[in-house]
Amino acid sequence: MKTDSYYSWPDRLRCLLLLFFLASAGLANAQTAGQRVAGTVSDEAGAALPGVTVLLKGSTTAVVTDDQGAYTIRINSAQDVLRFAMVGKISQEVAVNGRTTINLVLKDENNTLKDLVVVGYGTSDRKNLTGAITSVKPDQFNAGVISTPSQLLQGKVAGLNITKSGNPNENGAIILRGPSSLRAGAQEPLYVIDGVAAASIDLVAPDDIKSIDVLKDASATAIYGARAANGVILITTKRGDGVAPGLSYSSYAGTESVSNIIDMLSAEQLREYLSQNKKSLNPTDDDGSSTDWQEAVQRRGFSTNHNLSLYGGSSKTSYGISANFLENNGIMKGSALERYTLKANVGQKAFNDRLNLNFSVFNSRTVRDDISPLVYPNMLIYLPTVSVRRPDGGYTEDFSRTRNYLNPVSLIDNNIINNKIKTFLGNFQAELDIFKGLRYTLSLSYQDENTNGNFYNNRLSGINRGLNGVATRNAYSNTKKLAETYFSYDKFFGKHAFKLLAGYSFQEDRNGDGFSSSNQGFVTDELTYNNLGLGDPLPGSVVNYGTVRIQTLRLISFYGRINYDLNNKYLFQASLRRDGSSAFGLNNRWGYFPSASAAWRISEETFLKNASFVEDLKLRIGYGVTGNSLGFDAFTRFSLYAPVERFYYDGRYINAVGPFQNENPDLKWERTAMTNIGLDFSLFKGRVQGSFDAYNKKTSDLIWDYRVSTTQYFVGNLTANVGQIDNKGFEAVVDVSIFNGNKFSWKSSVNFSHNKNIVRSLSNEKFSLATIPTAQLGGKGQSTNYSQVIQEGLPIGSFNTYRYAGKDGKGVSQFYLADGSLTTEYSKAAIGLTGSAQPDLIYGWNNTFTLGRFDLNVFLRGVYGNQILNATLAGLNSPGDATTNNIPQFALDEAVNDNNSYIISDRFIESGSYLRLDNATLSYSFNLEKLKAIKRLRLYTTASNLFVITKYRGIDPEISMGGIQPGIDNNNFYPKTRSFLFGVNVTF
Repeated sequence: MKTDSYYSWPDRLRCLLLLFFLASAGLANAQTAGQRVAGTVSDEAGAALPGVTVLLKGSTTAVVTDDQGAYTIRINSAQDVLRFAMVGKISQEVAVNGRTTINLVLKDENNTLKDLVVVGYGTSDRKNLTGAITSVKPDQFNAGVISTPSQLLQGKVAGLNITKSGNPNENGAIILRGPSSLRAGAQEPLYVIDGVAAASIDLVAPDDIKSIDVLKDASATAIYGARAANGVILITTKRGDGVAPGLSYSSYAGTESVSNIIDMLSAEQLREYLSQNKKSLNPTDDDGSSTDWQEAVQRRGFSTNHNLSLYGGSSKTSYGISANFLENNGIMKGSALERYTLKANVGQKAFNDRLNLNFSVFNSRTVRDDISPLVYPNMLIYLPTVSVRRPDGGYTEDFSRTRNYLNPVSLIDNNIINNKIKTFLGNFQAELDIFKGLRYTLSLSYQDENTNGNFYNNRLSGINRGLNGVATRNAYSNTKKLAETYFSYDKFFGKHAFKLLAGYSFQEDRNGDGFSSSNQGFVTDELTYNNLGLGDPLPGSVVNYGTVRIQTLRLISFYGRINYDLNNKYLFQASLRRDGSSAFGLNNRWGYFPSASAAWRISEETFLKNASFVEDLKLRIGYGVTGNSLGFDAFTRFSLYAPVERFYYDGRYINAVGPFQNENPDLKWERTAMTNIGLDFSLFKGRVQGSFDAYNKKTSDLIWDYRVSTTQYFVGNLTANVGQIDNKGFEAVVDVSIFNGNKFSWKSSVNFSHNKNIVRSLSNEKFSLATIPTAQLGGKGQSTNYSQVIQEGLPIGSFNTYRYAGKDGKGVSQFYLADGSLTTEYSKAAIGLTGSAQPDLIYGWNNTFTLGRFDLNVFLRGVYGNQILNATLAGLNSPGDATTNNIPQFALDEAVNDNNSYIISDRFIESGSYLRLDNATLSYSFNLEKLKAIKRLRLYTTASNLFVITKYRGIDPEISMGGIQPGIDNNNFYPKTRSFLFGVNVTF
């Protein structure tokens, strides 16, 4: 029988993962007889590299360089190939070609990877990109206590706005190139982890990330179609790469403290203030104590992180396994995050290296402890003149009060909020080189996320008084199945180069598979939520067994892309994706998402050939259309029925069922069309690099609920596609190697972005809507007021408040009416447009200094031109309530008789601009030439949030910019922290 050598099987596939690891472990010591080849391996600076693995390709023969970088290896023939590999360096393969001495220089991985960018369904050289893509490598990541990978990018990517408080359980809001949707949860980018779209970002430990690539314009993101309107963030994790086993360990431990507080009156100051104004406290509200309630509920937080990784393999087999543990005890007592992550991958080559098989497993377990939101306002307003506890040991409370006036320490101690999330992701990928240039890829993945919520208010809780304990438990799972299969074909001839891609995708999401149950009336608090059956509800109480609403969503896609390169000078790319979704109406289940882009490498033209200072200069232009299907469930398009009321009939209560949601067969994706023009440059032999981008982003078919006639529909509102939002902006990134000496170097990088957001329309010929009032913040006499408005011609986050006009002759706050006259009365005519939360400029500035083996990194970032509604301070600014609530020192300047001082007006719309020294890291890398066991040892210390320059009077100006009511500080802000940590990185 004739055997085709193309499909020969030199190394059989292992059947079990265990055999992969065991077979790989002994590679470093295996040797064969034959001719000897010797040499030395050094780095780019000429220093010897000990610990480099030199492998005879196609065999298990391998040696490791000594402390002088020298090696000697036996080969089988003069035509053999040697593979040189080391963690942190770029692996190289060198043909022996009869030589007996081979000396080699290995380049740093980070420097070389800057030229390789991950794009949708593949990679590309940076010089060949036609879209706006930013790559961030590990040496550029933010340092400090990082609880989610998105924080690594804060301030590092032009146009990417990330805001986060000090809460360890909060991922923060992420918006790329401005808000372009009106729906909650519909503004975050699409995450793709190792090619798996919509994977959970919490599966990845920061230490396991090899690179993060951010696709910003539609010409780059359109290949992901209906899920890419908010941009795409591609995360590539570390994998074994055919090297001998290498073990690395990284760890840090740090402390966190509150970086700022609101200055409230102390007990002595409050008593003096009341005495001066001939007022006094109720005797039950003054026991002679002096309590700082902010201090009582806060603590010095402690954080620790440990990451252990093992990577290795041979020319045929590669493997990697890593484990990470993160513990972050928040600075608010009762809040904490604990996360374990485990990642393993194994790869095998077969059929003369034409078949690559890869299997990856991610697993994480997260435990989150939270506190009641009522803690935040009460730690400010609770009277400092009482102690935390009474002499009998009970908490000092006054339950005769209304408006949730509760002891903040009791709120933490007597209410449990606990969530446990377990997430698993398995991915199998096969790549087959069918013939030269043609490759087939199959990727199958399965993600399973299980969430268990546990809540308990004990018998001392002020939230559910008199119920003898209230417990709630819920458990539900979300699963995601994804199959991707595609062909790619590369063809080069003469001055022409083609890259073709064609594929198919199937995704099925099944969400909300679970239950919820609650009970009350427990005989003891000892078991908290662990035995709901022990509850004994009071007569008339209702035991809630919860509801189940399982949703299944399917997405089918066909996609294709073509790249054309003419003479390495003119670059073209076009893509088309056709998506079908079960979430949309029968008339609009399918959508098309095209893109086209081109680039001109001006530096390749003859008129610039003699310009020695120009290394690369490229002009880009692109246009594309993407979709947004986030923010609503699989049943939005359906006509739904539900219980609308209960009535008594024949001795029992019966649920009456009726329609509560109209069907919309025309419901479809929101569509974002974006035009992008960019310029990339590299000057003076790469010492000055950067890019400039200008974009025009138009989102149409906005999804919102509109009032409709009940003569045409069962229910008076309908979810429909109507409005349009525009974002226009400019981005710039400049990297400069200011000084590059043998012992001292200084590299600086600055990025900034400007975006202008406008709501173009909220109505069409069928549906009409003048405004969407948002931000109903409440407060005395203000429960019906809205503090922001969405309106045509205005940006999202436009403030709509009273307009402050100073004080009248009696010291009472007054406000402008629409006609310019003044009033001290509540009047809707005194409410008008008073500012915007959208920033004019977002920027970051990074500096790295190297002196010998010391490295110092200093990173500053900031925001300019935005405004914040300080509703927290407004609500506190009520001196007339000083006999029942504490007041801030700011309120001492108010007249006691000013009953309008707390009204939300533009008096409390403050500048949100700030400049923050985000982190500074000092590290030292040891010289380990004489140590064979340790290849790399680095010690470092990091200080985060060292200072912030701002005029904002709240706790911190970094207020969430997510959703449709951005830039509001309203008694719900987890304090920002300042952290100091010490860490170590070691490779064996």
